[in-house]
Amino acid sequence: MVPDSLARGMAAMSERHNFTVGETDQGERLDRWLARVSTLSRTQSKRLIEAGAVVLDGIAVIDPAAKVRPGQGYALTLPEPAADRPAAQPMALIIPYEDDDLLVVDKPAGLVVHPAPGNPDHTLVNALIAHCGEGLRGIGGVKRPGIVHRLDKDTSGLMVVAKTDLAHRKLSEDFAARRIERAYTAIVWGVPPAAGEIEGAIGRSPRDRKKMALVAGGKPAITRFRRVASFGTVAARLECRLATGRTHQIRVHLSSSGHPLIGDPTYGRSRQAALSAMPPDTAGFVARFPRQALHAFLLGFAHLADGRPLRFTSALPDDLQELLRHLAAV
Repeated sequence: MVPDSLARGMAAMSERHNFTVGETDQGERLDRWLARVSTLSRTQSKRLIEAGAVVLDGIAVIDPAAKVRPGQGYALTLPEPAADRPAAQPMALIIPYEDDDLLVVDKPAGLVVHPAPGNPDHTLVNALIAHCGEGLRGIGGVKRPGIVHRLDKDTSGLMVVAKTDLAHRKLSEDFAARRIERAYTAIVWGVPPAAGEIEGAIGRSPRDRKKMALVAGGKPAITRFRRVASFGTVAARLECRLATGRTHQIRVHLSSSGHPLIGDPTYGRSRQAALSAMPPDTAGFVARFPRQALHAFLLGFAHLADGRPLRFTSALPDDLQELLRHLAAV
């Protein structure tokens, strides 16, 4: 029997529900079968599957076209509902540029970009609504007004935000056509080559729905880098530029190359051999560094109104400068 909460589809609170494939369901598509047994819509079922919310034998199944077999037991976790309209919540923002069409914001580490399960408010979107007024609502979407691209919660640096539908459409087109200039400072374990390119398709990890990974059938992704400085053989400072813009791209690519970001809790971990080669004070500071050492320091694009080039830079935040000072002692 289907729980009443599922009959309300995506309005349900975050809960886990279990379903078993029957004998007559052999070979049916997973999204179609899940929609039928749960009363979710086909579209909702597909999105939940792609988001990693459907698990078989402890592993997320992210292919909506996967065929079900009798006796299989699937677990479905529904997300918590998010407010339809994010509230205006004033907070201090660093805004290097603003006009009637767009603004550029220098996001601090620790600030989530838009409301999502686990972070329903006090996000950049909430602050932007308070700053820009009610006119921002609905620009590019109700739940993510103004947002054209994102930075991870613990990645700091520059973002451009649209203030009109035209600006949102034009900036989105420029991102898709790779006409936006973006560069990042990354501080990594080990010493990569002087310059290089990392290529690998990125998609949702089949083993952990909260992570991205290099996967067959993922979206093509290319990250180019050059080494700016090295610290003995234990760490390096890189400049990274994106030829594509995938979720967690730099973090996944650098980790896959054997040089994860220092402080990255998801795609990297402390290296004991490297720490043991550092002075004790440096080793302690690096081992405790609380976030991925990644900063979006450069953003450039052509203004939609008159085509004039706009280019902005952001100084390294204090925590990354302190990390570099400690590494210089190696």
